[in-house]
Amino acid sequence: MNAITLTIDGREVAVEPGQTILDAARQLGIDIPTLCFLEKCSPATSCLACLVKVKINSQARFVPSCATKAQPGMVLESETAEVHEARRTALELLLSDHVGDCLSPCHRICPLQLNIPVMLRQIENGQMNEAMKQVRQTLPLASVLARLCNKPCENGCRRGTADEPAAIRELERYAADASLALTQPSCFSGSAPTEKRVAIVGAGPAGLAASYFLRMKGHSPVVFDRGEKFGGTLRTVDAALMPPEILDSELELLRKAGVQFRPGICLGETLLLSELRQGFDAVLIATGEVEKEKIDALGVPVVGSGIKIESSTFQTSDPRVFAAGSAVKPIKSLVRALAEGKAVAESIGQFLNENKIRPREKAFSSMMGRVESSEVELFLNGCSRAARVIPSAGPAAGFGLEEAQAEAARCLHCDCRAAGNCKLQHYAQIYGAEPNRFRQQRRSFVQHAHPAGVIFEPGKCILCGICLQLAEQAREPLGLAFIGRGFNVRVGAPFNLAISAGLQKAAAECVENCPTGALSFRLASRKSTGQA
Repeated sequence: MNAITLTIDGREVAVEPGQTILDAARQLGIDIPTLCFLEKCSPATSCLACLVKVKINSQARFVPSCATKAQPGMVLESETAEVHEARRTALELLLSDHVGDCLSPCHRICPLQLNIPVMLRQIENGQMNEAMKQVRQTLPLASVLARLCNKPCENGCRRGTADEPAAIRELERYAADASLALTQPSCFSGSAPTEKRVAIVGAGPAGLAASYFLRMKGHSPVVFDRGEKFGGTLRTVDAALMPPEILDSELELLRKAGVQFRPGICLGETLLLSELRQGFDAVLIATGEVEKEKIDALGVPVVGSGIKIESSTFQTSDPRVFAAGSAVKPIKSLVRALAEGKAVAESIGQFLNENKIRPREKAFSSMMGRVESSEVELFLNGCSRAARVIPSAGPAAGFGLEEAQAEAARCLHCDCRAAGNCKLQHYAQIYGAEPNRFRQQRRSFVQHAHPAGVIFEPGKCILCGICLQLAEQAREPLGLAFIGRGFNVRVGAPFNLAISAGLQKAAAECVENCPTGALSFRLASRKSTGQA
């Protein structure tokens, strides 16, 4: 049979008879979102996230691309503002009834965006290499921060609504201190070296954080400071709170990674900004608070009491010169100063690679908001109910291994088990979906956890029917079904039995292909083993 030719966004493509618009789009490399579609299953057309606009005989309409067969002469629109708006609306309608957090409150609140629940599970399971990597990839000066952070994450920890929040900062310290013994943290070995050199003026928290992340990307930072010892205001901290040797160890890690330090150099006196412009690909001014007269002498614009920058890029009037930290505006929180150093490093990195800086994106997360005590009780069913662990050797000594594991086991796991692998989250990020656009009062959080290890969260289910079809294909003795009518329809096993009763054979495949994480295994290892 002859191939069928159609046009998508002005590009011709030929497909075999019986193939769909989605097949044609994929041939062209066009990523059309699909949530309720799986190739081995019949199309459900329930999510409507795969809409395209089709024109046939001068008539135009929206159709689901996963179920609409290609026809000769079709003219289609996929990547237009109108089609994207229709897809965004479909995603927002799904989110309006979504009950769950993509990211846990502690993760969202952390200015450095450490994936805290993952780190806690790694510690709990004795996966210390992974926990150390998680910490070192995200937190600069990790052992210093884990002693001095004002721990906003613990203020957001839902465990605190039951008794006391998880001791997140102390667990970060446990992982960070363990990594100090490493010859070289693995986070510095992932990127190929570049020939880009960056001058960083100021060895305080923001400047050191910037050097950390720039080096992680393969660039060559050189840190200048007027003092003989690096660390800025960190050198003034009470030794009982943060022993100076901890800071020295963190600086030694930077040196081993390839960050160069130049002490005893004062910008505007022993070193001119014009010299740095000539000798480096980019310059970062992170000197801490500077007197207005000295800023004027540098030749950079001033606003208020700090250097004037473009807030979205950290660039001054010279696009190769950046400024951050208290040189721009006072920052009293260590974790926020480090986060600003991380953000300016991202901007400098983009400038060095592309000469263009893209706006920083915030990770998408659906949010449940305040949870009731009955909902907290459901979370508690999956974790240790023990009281907060107190280090047996005293707070100054920190946790031992068994204490760290016991404390980590108190985490409620209120992040989504599918975060990072959820199609709804992925496409909501791409299409800029607003999760609260159509939201009314949310449904109660419900979590059915069964002895076999399957967890079902009805509030995340979009009724795609994929699990029903997979169960049928696996010839499950009982299988799954849609139960109820109208707005009360839900997925369940017949005869009011548990979900796990309907998934004796196909549990792993259903979990793997659930587009929203409504089905998951309590333990991540279950997915790889296929156990139910």
